[in-house]
Amino acid sequence: MRVVLDTNVVVAALRSDRGASRQLLLTALDRRMILLASVALMLEYEAVLTRSEQLLETGLNRNEMTAVLDAIASVVEPVEMRFLWRPRLKDPGDEMVLETAVNGRADRLVTFNQRHFAEAVEQFGITVTAPGETWREIRGYNREKE
Repeated sequence: MRVVLDTNVVVAALRSDRGASRQLLLTALDRRMILLASVALMLEYEAVLTRSEQLLETGLNRNEMTAVLDAIASVVEPVEMRFLWRPRLKDPGDEMVLETAVNGRADRLVTFNQRHFAEAVEQFGITVTAPGETWREIRGYNREKE
């Protein structure tokens, strides 16, 4: 499965060791799903995750968070932005996430803000799901393969 994780999902994964967001990130790090990211999205991950309040909430220092980001970058399938589709969404901050999903031919765009992407779902045919729904689907898929 080809997946784009919205920044809010990556933040949740690092703030809590419980829940679907953490499981999705671990699945990507174990290369059991294809994690897609553009340069712009990786830079957003870095900008958000290295904020002092995020470091405080995760209990990581800057060097440890950089190591986490490096691990994510090592498993990401890079997405080249061949087409920009702006403006398509009400929130300009969501545009790069959508563009990564479209250009990367994602099967899923995983976010806590599904309604932000509602307009794009019909236009691009990308399935937008919450972390829990995606995790249940991946877990079921992996069980079928066993």
